[in-house]
Amino acid sequence: MKKTFIIAIVALFSVNTSVAQKNEKPVLQYSKIVHKSANEMWDVVRKLDKIDKYSSAIARVVWSGNKYEGGTRVCYTPDGQGYFKEKIINFDESTKSFTYSLLEGAPVKGMVNTMQVADLGNGKSVVVWWTNYDEFLENPQMTQEQFHQFMLTSLDEMVTNMSAE
Repeated sequence: MKKTFIIAIVALFSVNTSVAQKNEKPVLQYSKIVHKSANEMWDVVRKLDKIDKYSSAIARVVWSGNKYEGGTRVCYTPDGQGYFKEKIINFDESTKSFTYSLLEGAPVKGMVNTMQVADLGNGKSVVVWWTNYDEFLENPQMTQEQFHQFMLTSLDEMVTNMSAE
């Protein structure tokens, strides 16, 4: 247990170096150790047009442009009333990571998210996600705290479902 914990801390430190190099602290961060190797988990995570398979908050995904970097996906909510439009700005097989910006659909300005899978050995990996944004936009639907909780709950559901595949 101690060895896995130490490896996870090292993996989280190395995953977050791109944020640290910009001298930014993530506004919100999520991580979860899963019982899949990094390669197995990345094989699921990298299917960016299949997010509706893992999230109850997304009913369907419409993809346009390049399959990965430069592509845009629109994720529609189950009630058909909402959507999130995202652009993939970086996709890196070697680091098992991708970065995407939120263009429309959430109460924030300038949101950029990164997800990465890091190997822990012994058939385990850690999935790490972090976000930065410029401003939370006040609105009657939710507070900033509710938005953060929605994001973390949604991520946990997706990663749990992805790791079960």
